[in-house]
This record gives sequence, C-alpha cells and structure tokens, in this order.
Amino acid sequence: MPFWIELLVSVFLIVGSAFALVGAIGLYRLPDFFTRLHGPTKATTLGVGGIVIASMIFFSNQGNGLSLHEVLITLFLFLTAPVSAHVLAKAAMQQRLPYTAKTRGKPWD
Repeated sequence: MPFWIELLVSVFLIVGSAFALVGAIGLYRLPDFFTRLHGPTKATTLGVGGIVIASMIFFSNQGNGLSLHEVLITLFLFLTAPVSAHVLAKAAMQQRLPYTAKTRGKPWD
C-alpha cells in the first residue's frame, strides 16, 4: 500500500477518534439532558463518519474494488442520528425534564 494512502487513512482515523472523544467528554461533562444530547449526536456522528471513511479508503485500496458497505453505514448513521436526537428531545420536553440556566432558550416556557 502506498505511503500517502496509509497517511490519509491514519489522518481520518485520528480525526474521527478525536471527534468521538470530544462527543464522549461532552456527554460526561455537560450539565443537563438537552446539552448532553448535543455532544453525542454531533461530534460522535462526525467521529464515526471519519472512521468509516478511513475504512472505506483502506479496503478499497486492498484490490477488491470500491467498498460500498461503508457508504451504506454512513448513510444510515447520518439519517438516524438526527431523527433519534429529535425524538429524544421531544420526549424530554413532554416530560419537562429540568435544565440549567446556561441552557439557551426555555424548552417549554
């Protein structure tokens, strides 16, 4: 495998892992449900996307042709993550979960 492809795969793996780490830290550190929901749905989606792109580049270069499994995984991820976050936020608003003063906007006022 050429060095530049290994470098490209490594960059996507590191960037994807960094986004996933930021999403996990956000889930742990943020104060209430509404802000905690933001970290995993945004940063972790980008993290998994970066890792899947690295996988697609790596396995496409192994000589088996273009790997489309990763494209389907990415499409599924980018379609389901926002929908599930929206459903969770709506359920939290219906339950009137408490939120901190730092949360912008008042979800049900």
